[in-house]
Parts: sequence; structure tokens; C-alpha cells
Amino acid sequence: MSALATVADVVRAILQVSQWLVLVYFLLLNGFLLVLLGAAALELRRQRGYAALESRWRLLGSDVAPRISVVAPAYDEALTVTESVRSLLTMRYPNLELVLVNDGSKDETLGVLMRDFALHGLHPVYDPVLAHRPIRGLYRSSAAPSLVVVDKENGGKADALNAGLNVASGDLVCAIDADTVIEPEALLRMARPFLLHADTVAAGGTIRVANAATIEAGRVTRPRAPRRFLAGMQAVEYLRAFLTGRLGWNLLGGNLIISGAFGLFRRDAVLASGGYVHDTVGEDMELVARLRRRAYEQGGPGRVVFVPDPVAWTEVPEDARVLARQRDRWHRGLADVLRRHRGTALRRRYGSLGLVAYPYFLLAELLGPVVELLGLVGLGVGLLVGAIDWPFAALFFLVAYGLGLLMTVLTVALEEWTYRGYGTGRDTLVLLGWALLEPLGYRQLTVVWRLRGLWRFLRGRSDWGVMTRKGFTAPKA
Repeated sequence: MSALATVADVVRAILQVSQWLVLVYFLLLNGFLLVLLGAAALELRRQRGYAALESRWRLLGSDVAPRISVVAPAYDEALTVTESVRSLLTMRYPNLELVLVNDGSKDETLGVLMRDFALHGLHPVYDPVLAHRPIRGLYRSSAAPSLVVVDKENGGKADALNAGLNVASGDLVCAIDADTVIEPEALLRMARPFLLHADTVAAGGTIRVANAATIEAGRVTRPRAPRRFLAGMQAVEYLRAFLTGRLGWNLLGGNLIISGAFGLFRRDAVLASGGYVHDTVGEDMELVARLRRRAYEQGGPGRVVFVPDPVAWTEVPEDARVLARQRDRWHRGLADVLRRHRGTALRRRYGSLGLVAYPYFLLAELLGPVVELLGLVGLGVGLLVGAIDWPFAALFFLVAYGLGLLMTVLTVALEEWTYRGYGTGRDTLVLLGWALLEPLGYRQLTVVWRLRGLWRFLRGRSDWGVMTRKGFTAPKA
């Protein structure tokens, strides 16, 4: 009995120390997130000041505006490609080129494009700066001369983007997903930081969840907060990630992520850095990290900016298995990017990238689910050995649930105060309802999915998994 008692005492001591370490971790993490929220509020005020000068940007929206090439990879999208292209061609930007890359589609994607846009062949003359699978043909539309279609052998998203970058003629390149719905004036607003700061290398905009929205002719005609559980959880996540996280990083100088669904880059800088890499599932984040690292090492533009008012809408998974594969892949991508650029960590040479952003993404984003798992395991073991400190447990719950909920509610309040992207009234109440539910079950699921991604990364897995979508549908008459 004495030996068992001794073991129990040791377990209790270990649990006490580990529990307080976990609590300190969560206090520091949530404290930093509150700093991000404060920085986001200050940055939001400045961004709204820029928006007040919208007439100035309209004046610049002329022939002197930098040429933007929108590069959209497409694979087996014969059913939706015509509507997607027409939507992109109607964006309000005066100097626009659309480069659609048919990445070896096995269906009639190319035939549909040739029929609906009167494509004619071009002599394949371009500077092959970036490596990619062979191009089978280049075409331009007689009906819409700003449309260029690249037909190439299948090589995946990164390969298709590299081909599009080689063919594009714009000073700036907008990389999007083919199923992304971009608001009409988004490119005009996204170009702002490039006009304001000569050292801007990349800019990202807000992504909102379109699952419950009404979409007609490639435009969101009625925004609406999602009513289904998984879509609602992701709407809250996206608000917090974009309106608080990435906006706050503008002031702290640590933006590392431009969403692959909607980002604008200086083409010359992307070409000089080697374009998108093929051997990662986090190619969008890896490109941003490489552009920033290269700016510190070799000079040149290195500012990465988040602009909240250019908005793109995307469909998010409503099936738990599909969502699990997505979060698994995202976490593997994060782990791979941090591994590739570990040389920047805690080095003054890399400024805010090495001293602030890298430690945060390593300790909070990558290892956060590991710490949460240790906290839950410690709680379970404590229950088994009768060593639960109930005041501590209450404090832990307050930190884990209360501060997280506070962050989300304040983010929804910022959204309501400013852009009201999902509307007002009932939709705001729906978002607040999802915010209340998010920490109770859904967050624990994301921890499991991210842990699985970390485990698969350690085992060398680099597959994407199948991302099935329902597609956008217009309302019935």
C-alpha cells in the first residue's frame, strides 16, 4: 500500500505541475490573442480611413492602374467553368487579364471554353521562368480578348499556377480557386496597398462562407449566415481568423498566410523566388514565407498585408469526413512550412518574421492541439487517481472557454460595427449562437483532426485527400 501511495503522490505532483504549465500556456496564448484583437481594431480604423478615400482609388482605376492577371486553375469543371469565367470577366477593374489554366481535365472543360468563348489558337510564345508540366496549347477569346486559356498536362494546383504565372502579363497576379466568388470591386480594393507602399509584395482579402448565401450569375445577391452546424462553425472560425488574426498581424508585422482562394502578388517577386513548390500541401503559405524570407536575405519588397474589405466567398465542407481531411492537410502544410523555414526562428536578421511570427505559429498554431491534448489527458488521469483540484479545473475552463468565447464575440461585434458581411439582425444572432456552441465539441474535434495531421506529417504523408463539394446553386423561381 505504501508503494501505491508513493506512486499516487508522484502522479499528483506531476499533474499539479503539468496543469499549471498548461494553464500558463493558455493564459499567455489568450493574452497574445487579445493583443491581436486590439491591434486589429486599430488597423481596422486605419483601413476604413483608406476606404473613405475610395474616390481616389476610382481615379486610379484607369489605364494607369497596374495590370492584374487573375490566374485560375481548373480541373474537370465543364459544368461550371462558363459561369465562373463570366463572373471573373465582370469584375470592376480597368486593366484586367484572366488566365484560366486547364490542368489536364479529363472532361469537356476545354471544349466548353472553346464553344462559349470563341477561342482561337495562339503561338505558344512565353518566357518559361518556372518549371511545370508541358503546355499543349494557348488560346485567346475572340468574344472576350482579356481571356487567355492555357491547356496543359495535369500536374496539380501548384504546377498549374506556375504555368499561369509564366503566361500572365500582369504586374500583379491574383491567384484564386476556380470555385471562388469574388465581389465586383474586390480587385480595386486589393490593389490599395500596392499603390500606397512600394515594398508590398502580397495582399490577401477576407474569405466568407457562402453555403447559405444566394448566388446568381456568379454574384452573391443575398449574403446569409450559415444555418447548418459545420458551416456555421467555420463561418465563426473564418471571421476570427481574418478580421482579428490577419488584420492584427498587419500592425505586428507577422502576416504569414495569404489564402490560396484569394491572394494578390507582385509577379516579378514570385517569379524571382521560384514560384509555387510542388512537394508540399501548404503551397500558399510556403510562398508567402519564402517571399518574406527572401526580402530579409536579398532585399526587395517584403510587406505582406491583409485588406479586410475585398471579399471572396467560398463553399466550406458540410461533411465531417471532408472537413477532417481539410484540417489534416492544413496542419500538415503548416508543419512543412515551419520545417522548411526553421532557419528564421528567433534570429534578429529576420525581424518580426523570426522573432514574433515564427514562434507564434510554432507554439500556438502547430503545437496548440498537443498542449490541449495534454490538458485533457491530465484531467482524465486526475479523475482516475482522485487528484482533481476543482478550483483549478474551474479556472482552466474559464480560460479555455471564457476567453475564447470573448475573442469570438468581440470579433462578431467588429464585423457588425464595420462590414456586416452576413447582414444584420437575425444573421448576427445566428453567428453569436454558433460562437457560443463552438467551444463545446467542435473545437475538440478540430484538435483531433489537427493532431492527426501532425502525426501524418511525421510519417511523411503528403497527399491532399478528396475534397468533394456540393457546388453553388441559384434559388429556385
